[in-house]
Amino acid sequence: MTKYLFAPPAVASVPIRGSDAHFPIRRIFCVGRNFEAHAREMGLEADREAPFYFTKATAHYAPSGATVPYPPGTANYHHEMELVAGIGKAGFRIPESQSLSHVFGYACGLDMTRRDLQIQAREKRLPWDLAKDFENAAVLSELAPASGIGHPARGKIELKVNGTVRQSSDLGLMIHPLPAIIAHLSRFYHLQPGDLIFTGTPEGVGPVAAGDHIEGIIEGVGRIALDIGAAD
Repeated sequence: MTKYLFAPPAVASVPIRGSDAHFPIRRIFCVGRNFEAHAREMGLEADREAPFYFTKATAHYAPSGATVPYPPGTANYHHEMELVAGIGKAGFRIPESQSLSHVFGYACGLDMTRRDLQIQAREKRLPWDLAKDFENAAVLSELAPASGIGHPARGKIELKVNGTVRQSSDLGLMIHPLPAIIAHLSRFYHLQPGDLIFTGTPEGVGPVAAGDHIEGIIEGVGRIALDIGAAD
């Protein structure tokens, strides 16, 4: 029996709609600049040749409905509403035509971002880890099985802060649709059950402050909510 110096971390997992089972999170991949209008509002050009990625640690998952503290080290904490796909079947070098067969289900996600740190890193051509990969930066709703909702390629994606619409777009405006993302990502990783893919955010990202309430919907997928607490 293995003896540990300290208790190993608990497995992070997402509730599955209509089931008492949970979806264990293995890895979190995020697609950057996958909506043209969002790339423009960031003052950048979208790359139409291939998607690019960053990652978030599994330990940085937070469930929908949570209250999370305003994070340290930033004065410009942003929301980014996204469709998230949960991989349910292993695959490597997956043909685009077969990629959706590897998806177990879908969730609403919030890719929370320390925007000031991201801009600083971008200007210095440094990694985005401090900006994207921090505690409570990967917020997820329950996972809706594809067997029940299908594979959403179009539909409203919307986010409100304190009841005011900030982001409103359509999944059909993604530059790289999910089948293309899975096919491309699986050229570089052996995708495994439990992997999550945040597929990118539309325009309208913006700051939130302590006391703010975030709520979002994706048509046919579900709802997500988050409350921002005071800084630790």
